[in-house]
Amino acid sequence: MSVSDAVPDEVSDAVEAAVEVVADAAEDVAAHPVVRHGARLGYLVSGVLHLIMGVLAVRLASGDHTASPDQSGALATVAGTPLGWALLGLCVLGFALLGLWQVVQLARRRPIGSRGKAAAKAVLYLALAAGAVGFMRGTPASSAAQTRDITALLMSWPLGAALVGVAGLVVIGVGVFHVVKGIQRRFVADLVERPGRLVGVLAIVGYVAKGLALLVVGGLFLRAAWTHDPSGSTGLDGALAVLLGAPFGPALVAGIGLGFAAYGLYSFARARFART
Repeated sequence: MSVSDAVPDEVSDAVEAAVEVVADAAEDVAAHPVVRHGARLGYLVSGVLHLIMGVLAVRLASGDHTASPDQSGALATVAGTPLGWALLGLCVLGFALLGLWQVVQLARRRPIGSRGKAAAKAVLYLALAAGAVGFMRGTPASSAAQTRDITALLMSWPLGAALVGVAGLVVIGVGVFHVVKGIQRRFVADLVERPGRLVGVLAIVGYVAKGLALLVVGGLFLRAAWTHDPSGSTGLDGALAVLLGAPFGPALVAGIGLGFAAYGLYSFARARFART
């Protein structure tokens, strides 16, 4: 074997060894009590926010147009409580640790698809932690405004409308995934044991409701791409506002709100039984 043939093999072996070291380290980090219990805290915090979002959605369906049933609206509600600053601190801690746990999953020995989902969830939870920090600092950011700003930024790029359309299709795909996950009870794989009937029903209702809401959000992205109007993509609260104007709109929005609340209650069970 020539030197030129041996060098690539040595590099490949070194890379494989480094990957194994990183994977072993990730397994150790994932097993650490702080990370494992931190992830459970994150699911608990997520449950609280989904319960609040559910209440806000029902209020919107009842005619309270000041209600904003999205993550920023839920965080604003938490901030307005007597212990708001401390509770927001728990939100930051829980979402940051849950985001860290998802980051660790990227380096563990997992299928590529699982790593992709972990990457998306890591971005989501770390963004929620950052949003809670904004409320603690007195500089809250509206989810709807952020969505419009991001859409406007994308549309300012070459082929921007196509990018927004792709984003809409991705959101629709996530929505379909949620609906299927609920109906086919795929959430059982996330738990260390099969849930009882009540927890199962809450999970099914919650995942289906979240999926339906995401389908509308994705549709708004597609409409924004088609009309070249970034103001048309307003996130979750905008999606529920659109539903509110549809036939039987208040009933649909109230149903989704109850679904959010169901998902929140399921998240409490997941905080205890999550496969971490």
